[in-house]
Amino acid sequence: MTSLSAWLTVALGVTPHDLSLFERALTHGSRGGPSYQRLEFLGDRVLGLTVAHWLYTAFPDEPEGQLSRRFNSVVTGHACAEVARALGVGPHLRLGKQARDDGGAESDNILGDVTEALIGALYLDQGLLAAEAFIHAHWHMLIEGQTNAPRHPKSELQEWAAAHNRRPPAYELIDRSGPHHAPKFTVFVSLGSVGDATATGASKQEAETAAAAALLEKLS
Repeated sequence: MTSLSAWLTVALGVTPHDLSLFERALTHGSRGGPSYQRLEFLGDRVLGLTVAHWLYTAFPDEPEGQLSRRFNSVVTGHACAEVARALGVGPHLRLGKQARDDGGAESDNILGDVTEALIGALYLDQGLLAAEAFIHAHWHMLIEGQTNAPRHPKSELQEWAAAHNRRPPAYELIDRSGPHHAPKFTVFVSLGSVGDATATGASKQEAETAAAAALLEKLS
């Protein structure tokens, strides 16, 4: 058994049949040639279906809106990246030299994508039940640890502004930095004289969410 196969057996809970699928799942486009993108596409759908079914079963009395809030809070790039870190994906990533020198092995974007690609590879290699078992093992704290359905920070900030007769929050992208494979966005959000906050993220949407959460914390 190769070192990669041994690690996958521990990380995924099964011994891979087709190691090449998992090699592809760990290969970033900076290496040239085939990368994880197609497997990421598939894994994202498997993750989404599994979590949606899980939430539908676990919270039988909740309406669609609350289920959607739960879903959106756990199926995120950051959540997937944290799973990758827990698995110890970093040393097994296949990155081009520049991407590795730029910190690609710690990039939320790359780690999140690779987690979804590994789910896609696992689904093809072992079937849906194995993929579901992996997802349940690594997402159970995020889902079963929830009590009330979380509200998205941007929606909560919008509601706060309306409840206090304020104009809607204004978001401004003030900086974009970092390499193409690991960008960093900085967003400024303001509620006029009430307060403002700045935050960064791996996408504009992630930065806006973080800025809204930071401002809500100031207002609480």
